[in-house]
Amino acid sequence: MFFKLTHRSSKTNARSGKIFTDRGAISTPTFMPVGTLGTVKGVHQHELVNDIQAEIILSNTYHLYLRPGVDVINSAGGLHKFMNWNKPILTDSGGYQVFSLSKNVKIMDEGVQFYSHIDGSKHLFTPESVVQIQRKIGSDICMVLDECLKYPCEYSYASQSLNLTHNWLERSIEEFNKTEILYDKKQFLFPIVQGSTFKDLRTKSAEYVSNKNMVGNAIGGLSVGEPKEIIYENVDLVCNILPKDKPRYLMGVGTPENILECISMGVDMFDCVMPSRNGRNGMLFTKNGTINIKNKKWDKDFSSIDEDMGSVSSNYSKSYLRHLILNKEMLGAQIASIHNLSFYIWLAKEARKHIVSDTFHTWKCEIKKRINNRL
Repeated sequence: MFFKLTHRSSKTNARSGKIFTDRGAISTPTFMPVGTLGTVKGVHQHELVNDIQAEIILSNTYHLYLRPGVDVINSAGGLHKFMNWNKPILTDSGGYQVFSLSKNVKIMDEGVQFYSHIDGSKHLFTPESVVQIQRKIGSDICMVLDECLKYPCEYSYASQSLNLTHNWLERSIEEFNKTEILYDKKQFLFPIVQGSTFKDLRTKSAEYVSNKNMVGNAIGGLSVGEPKEIIYENVDLVCNILPKDKPRYLMGVGTPENILECISMGVDMFDCVMPSRNGRNGMLFTKNGTINIKNKKWDKDFSSIDEDMGSVSSNYSKSYLRHLILNKEMLGAQIASIHNLSFYIWLAKEARKHIVSDTFHTWKCEIKKRINNRL
């Protein structure tokens, strides 16, 4: 993987560039729609390309491992062929899902033992097995196994957990280096900075990860319940340590405002379930503010959802979408998901445009006021 920085903001740490993979280039900053099970809920792959204009999506190791299982994916020739998607895919290691979805999780030096949230069956993830699973999935960017801590967290436990995560990182890299690709496309492994909200631990982890000299780096364990000010403090701290010539991926963050602020600190890659999940429940993001489409005020509003967000957003009225959402029609969830994902992709594109023209700081201050309105 090759990362080329092309422009920097003079008043912030925002930057734009391109990540080059065997399956295509990714313009940064970028937002990755979440396709946990090899599907972005309610959205066809051709809509991801043509309407939403996504350049990369995210899928999840934990969920794909449980269903349909890596043997099925391997037999299909990898996840890309299984789901008919020829652009890059990033896979989360599944660590967060193990700790958030499973009961009676047992963390050991060897790895993490957990019980499936589907049928209660017992499983073991190790740093090595998670790499092997992602080899079979065939994702372009793979993540190491880590422990994602809850907030708040005791310092003593966070310190102990960080040592374990770093140990798992060493083993992940060793396993990755000695295993082969299966589908003729290069794969790349990202370490993850952890440390909860403790600045000395975050500093220690960012320095440790930087010294591994991998092709890209991730920041995990944030947006797990802490105030946004703490998110920003930790992101800023870590971005000032991680290498400037490697892409930085902030995992699971967040709101449009979160994304804008973290772009200004030097983050390049984002993912979050918020646009699709909130859309299915009737909350729309627009360049002028958020809309609760279930509200009565939209009952006879026959204007388009948003003319600047692509054909889906411009072809349907707010009134019609409200009718679909209130009646739990599948089409309503589809339209809202496509619209919200289009908005997130649009936001990243606009950020890139203003970084290139060096107007990012002024634009960010203006657009934040607009998108935080409740319409």
